Amino acid sequence: MKKFFSALSVLLVIASVSCDQKKGKTESASPFRFEEYTISQLQQGYDNGDFTIADVVQAYLDRIEAIDDGGPMLNAVIQVNPDALAIAAQLDAELKEGKKRGPMHGVPVLLKDNIDTHDRMETTAGSRALKGSYPLQDSYVAMKLREAGAVILGKANLSEWANFRGNLSSSGWSGVGGQTKNPYVLDRNPCGSSSGSGVAVSANLCMIAIGTETNGSIVCPSTANGIVGIKPTVGLLSRSGIVPISFTQDTPGPMARTVTDAATALGAMTGVDTNDSKTAASEGKALTDYTPFLREDGLRGKRLGWFTSARGSHYKVDTLMQHAVDYIRSQGAEVIEIEDIYSREAGSLSFQVMLYEFRDGLNRYFASLGESAPVKSVEDLIAFNISDSIELRYYDQELVIEAQKKDDITSREYLDAVAKMNRLVREEGIDRVMKEHNLDAFIAPTGSPAWKTDLVNGDSYTVSSSSPAAMAGYPNITVPMGFVDGLPVGISFFGRAWSEPLLIEIAYSWEQGTKYRKAPEFLPALPFETVD
Repeated sequence: MKKFFSALSVLLVIASVSCDQKKGKTESASPFRFEEYTISQLQQGYDNGDFTIADVVQAYLDRIEAIDDGGPMLNAVIQVNPDALAIAAQLDAELKEGKKRGPMHGVPVLLKDNIDTHDRMETTAGSRALKGSYPLQDSYVAMKLREAGAVILGKANLSEWANFRGNLSSSGWSGVGGQTKNPYVLDRNPCGSSSGSGVAVSANLCMIAIGTETNGSIVCPSTANGIVGIKPTVGLLSRSGIVPISFTQDTPGPMARTVTDAATALGAMTGVDTNDSKTAASEGKALTDYTPFLREDGLRGKRLGWFTSARGSHYKVDTLMQHAVDYIRSQGAEVIEIEDIYSREAGSLSFQVMLYEFRDGLNRYFASLGESAPVKSVEDLIAFNISDSIELRYYDQELVIEAQKKDDITSREYLDAVAKMNRLVREEGIDRVMKEHNLDAFIAPTGSPAWKTDLVNGDSYTVSSSSPAAMAGYPNITVPMGFVDGLPVGISFFGRAWSEPLLIEIAYSWEQGTKYRKAPEFLPALPFETVD
């Protein structure tokens, strides 16, 4: 065991040293006062009078201008909130009166640009078809964040339509925002679809970002950008006011640099929303504070299933994962290898469900925009994309076309697909396996290191473990697990519905014992790939 740890430590040191070389490093703005700050540090500064909320918001706006628009030009932020400083001033006034709304008071937050805000910001889902679209009301999660005292700094870029549009897409590209870059190595992909959210958190352009996931869209950009992402149980957070893909699988979720900050943001957004029927099931299960589950000994006594289906796909990721398993066992947890969780037929069923629900959900969303909606239907969207000079430049819209061909969601084919998928991934899948092996949760590598961005051939995924939790609508948390040649890789913890408290306990214990998070340095390319 000692030999294994020693050998791996040498490999990690070599990788770390190679990526710390300054050769080719992109020069960025002057040192950022709030770099790697946590919510706790921010609140302590407010309490001590070290700085105001307006000071913090201005610093982050300056950081966005320097790092996102200039410097390495990350393209993580589509638009900044023109009212951010006015909101900060109002929240500062409350603090002077001795009023603090809670731990999110004065916390700078970016929202993925498929999340509605009723203000002077558009919500575009990255599509030029929705340029000039101003929703008639806040999304539920935006409303909850405002109530909690968060400052919405702006909107984050994303894979257009949350990456459900066509073939050969590049994650992080949208017609509105262009291509988002990975802050660790700029020619690498940020993954998606919550690409800008992941990059913005990692590059310290905000403290918290809110992403959305249908399958992998929170956890993949979190692993690729070296941060923490929580994909909650579907129904824990409302989806009303969010541009949809799938009523069955969609959920928003927090993305942060620490488990503590992600858990804090999660609690601020829970609640039953009459405009999202899925949230009714969260009654009695949702919490407004998940921080009591931040336990350093959270791994002790746990029984975890190691989901090994991707083992052998990437030996460097396998090495990191084996190291992770050895560490987890050293902390008093039991790890059981499990190759299969669910029938692979569930994947094709999920795709059919998404096609049906995409068409229905988009048409409903367009209707919610009222008479001012730039497009009125999926049919209009298809026509717009054909007429636009940019939208179909790099990839097609075959998924939108296929969705338009589907019947209503009252059809027998759709209802049967939803029922069968749920049975395969829940009752006969995750629930069955966890009961048979008496598991507290599953573990798996979240993904592989970021690939080079390629607008010709699209994405190049190697490893992914998001599907079981995504198709089941169950929670999944990813936390940094280490680096492969300077590129971050995460470990996922997922399990039963409504098991967020248990997963947070496990994830926090892992994080506190390993502390792999390291701020990016905006390298133009990996050092050994740099040409003189």
